[in-house]
Amino acid sequence: MPSLLTNAALTGFALTTFVFTRFVIRVISARLCLRHIPGPTSTSLLWGEEWNLYHDAPGSHYIEWHQQFGKIVKFRGACGHQILSITDERAVAFIVGDGIYRFPKPDGVRVWFQKTLGEGILWIEGKEAHEKQRRSLAPALTPQSVRKFTPIFYETSAKLAAQWTKILDNSESDKVEIEVTNWAGRFAFDIFYCFPLQLLTCISMFSLDTVARAAFSYDFNLLSGEPNALAEALDGLTNNENKLSSFYMRALFWVFPAILSIGKKGEMIRRVKAELGAIACQMWRDAKIALDAHSTDNDKTLMALMLKADTMSSQQLHEDEIVAQMRTVLSAGYETVSAIVAWVLYELAMSPQLQEKLREEISSPGDPSLDELNNQFPILDSVILETLRLHPAILENHHQAAETISVPLAHPIPGSSVSQLVIPKGTVLSIPVNVLQMDPEIWGEDAHLFRPERWHSSDSTRHNLFAFSEGPRSCIGKRFALAEIKALTLTLIRQFSFTCSHEIEAIQSFVIRPRIKGQGISSLPLTVRRV
Repeated sequence: MPSLLTNAALTGFALTTFVFTRFVIRVISARLCLRHIPGPTSTSLLWGEEWNLYHDAPGSHYIEWHQQFGKIVKFRGACGHQILSITDERAVAFIVGDGIYRFPKPDGVRVWFQKTLGEGILWIEGKEAHEKQRRSLAPALTPQSVRKFTPIFYETSAKLAAQWTKILDNSESDKVEIEVTNWAGRFAFDIFYCFPLQLLTCISMFSLDTVARAAFSYDFNLLSGEPNALAEALDGLTNNENKLSSFYMRALFWVFPAILSIGKKGEMIRRVKAELGAIACQMWRDAKIALDAHSTDNDKTLMALMLKADTMSSQQLHEDEIVAQMRTVLSAGYETVSAIVAWVLYELAMSPQLQEKLREEISSPGDPSLDELNNQFPILDSVILETLRLHPAILENHHQAAETISVPLAHPIPGSSVSQLVIPKGTVLSIPVNVLQMDPEIWGEDAHLFRPERWHSSDSTRHNLFAFSEGPRSCIGKRFALAEIKALTLTLIRQFSFTCSHEIEAIQSFVIRPRIKGQGISSLPLTVRRV
């Protein structure tokens, strides 16, 4: 018996030693391979640059690094792992284009999506598997399908406008400051008695209500002020980023994905997945019953089109795959759209002249069709585009080299004439969206300023935004999101004017949100008046 235990211990020790040695060799080899890449000196042995990236203005360090070191920058994250920040246009085009399936999401990011949303389109990797899931969503997000959803966008926008009208009706003044102090659940306060209410709560509720109704014929009824467990769970997970626990999780999940299962954050993640899953399962089962009961030929919701596509497909999705897709649609629609709308209203609040010009442009009665929204309102279009350029909801596009691979460069590494970059297997890549969209060489010396009129020139229309990414894994819901944002902006600007008397800064949570400078969680107090 002792000999068996000894042999088992020796075998375990040998295996551990082998794995550790292999890991060390791979780390050393990667560092040697990338030793010629310039970058900042690490400010912390334990945290690398993660502390500064988390606590300073979102994206500010990427701008500084790329100004100093060029298009390819190397820096270190927690526990010394190397990260490459890439803005070289040819390299970026290759990574998100032809090479996309050789550059999957990093392990930690995939674990995050798996634990919060399930194995849906944001989690899945591999060309065949990804295309299968994309096909299940694509029929409902074509221009023709989004055109059918547009009346729902207006209807939900009108509900939000009606709530703000009630706030003003019950105010003793012709104006009221509507302030954000947290996102979820607070709109459940009785709007007849409670002031101030929260602007971004309304906006985020609008986003969740709209995507649920247009996608699944499901009404959360959030704009009536009723409490909602899903909204509270989503908000609790992503809008408390001022806490150290959020920093530790963000810094360490790249190297220790298991941290996503630990502590209060782990509990929040499990709660979000459970709430999303319960609703998604009920939606799916209700839709299948409806499909069995009668034809859904006239039902153009995402749910109906997913059902039809799945029924006709030779590779039908399992229920858990469908549920994961639905979790993804609800979460993505809630987070990103609400953040973008907040920044649109903030920028309009900072420019009364721009507000008035936009109001004049959209003054004709009635709700414009989708084609009119996209083609007849150049000021509205430029405001949305400039907001996306200056305030992308997702700051970084992350990938990981699945194998050691040579990437083409438009600009050689400083001090070298080589137009190829060899990226070792396992290296995490970051494509900083704000650097791409604020590059003075492309957008001019005023690239850091909000100037919608830049989109009125023929030069700017040739520039692509990276806010929705590009290539085979670009955002499949781009058309849906843009139509939703335009419909809400048009509805609110027709009825209200906005000003902001507070200094606002960006805060990085799951998305980039506004807050009063120096405060904790997301906040955007705007003074609202009728027009």
